[in-house]
Amino acid sequence: MIDTLDRDAALAIGPELGEVFAAAFGAYGEEPADPDRFATEQLPTHADREDFRLVTAQVNGRVVGFAYGFTGRRGQWWPDRIAEAVSAELADEWIGGHFEVVELAVHPDAQRNGLGAALMTALMSGLPHDKALLTTYSDDRPAPRLYRRLGWQVLVPDLGWGSALYGLDRECPSPDDLAR
Repeated sequence: MIDTLDRDAALAIGPELGEVFAAAFGAYGEEPADPDRFATEQLPTHADREDFRLVTAQVNGRVVGFAYGFTGRRGQWWPDRIAEAVSAELADEWIGGHFEVVELAVHPDAQRNGLGAALMTALMSGLPHDKALLTTYSDDRPAPRLYRRLGWQVLVPDLGWGSALYGLDRECPSPDDLAR
């Protein structure tokens, strides 16, 4: 079951989301993600941003995945960091007023069952934003493949720190729409 949560509901389950976050990103052998930092610092900071939206996937009453984002603006850390790493033309076209996908996390026990796609579809559904941005791994992993299947385009294959910048132009018809 996919649910959309407001700020207060998201913060109320912050520790549970933190555990999913740590499990999902720990699966890639990276530096361990800190579930407490996620629940007490990252999530509360982001939950106060404009148009914050978080969706969860639950199985048997347990959160097994989530995705969230908000409106990205110039003057915020991530949009400014990305603007410095890309061409001025790309920054002017894409950065500011976009929907910023911050996290997509699915517990390893629940991966490969379509939850990532369902979460991203629910997160993006009905948004007023014309453009959306996210960063993900620059190498070949499940997440970048998922985003491409969902119509996201690689805008910058490697930003210089192992991440690629992906964009979704919601004004343009998708290839599926054009085929109809």
